[in-house]
Amino acid sequence: MRPKFILVIPALLVAASALSQTAPHTSELKGSNGTSIGQITVTPAPNGVLLRVEVKGLTPGWHGMHFHEKADCSDAAFKNAGDHVHAKTPVVHGLLNADANDAGDLPNLYVTADGTAIVELNSTLVSIKGEGGRPALLDADGSALVIHASPDDYRSQPIGGAGARVACAVIQ
Repeated sequence: MRPKFILVIPALLVAASALSQTAPHTSELKGSNGTSIGQITVTPAPNGVLLRVEVKGLTPGWHGMHFHEKADCSDAAFKNAGDHVHAKTPVVHGLLNADANDAGDLPNLYVTADGTAIVELNSTLVSIKGEGGRPALLDADGSALVIHASPDDYRSQPIGGAGARVACAVIQ
């Protein structure tokens, strides 16, 4: 007589694989001095991703935010995170640009007078693993969320005038 538990193992592996594709990915958000200033959570959504950002210690006002192409926040200027996530080149930036194709574009983040912000937003420009033909945040080298010092004007090239990178979170 064969043991019946052998059939359970493949079913558990399939269920675990499906769960990992829908599970949220939470990462620490670091400031340029390397200290933790919050966290982000990226959750797969039917047509993209849901992004939750919780931050403290940034200067008050509007800050540009973008998904960047590499899961590397190791340098103080966050340049190792690379350029914005994109599907084709040349990359044209800007949520208000009719020719835009920059999949890393996100709305600006508003930081209150006490230096904190909490926001949830949906991006239909990217996906977790390439679903719907959208660029994957969890590709071979992962990705990052980068927050900039200034607001994104949603038109200027290459980053909407958003300025220096002041915070970064690895997505892998």
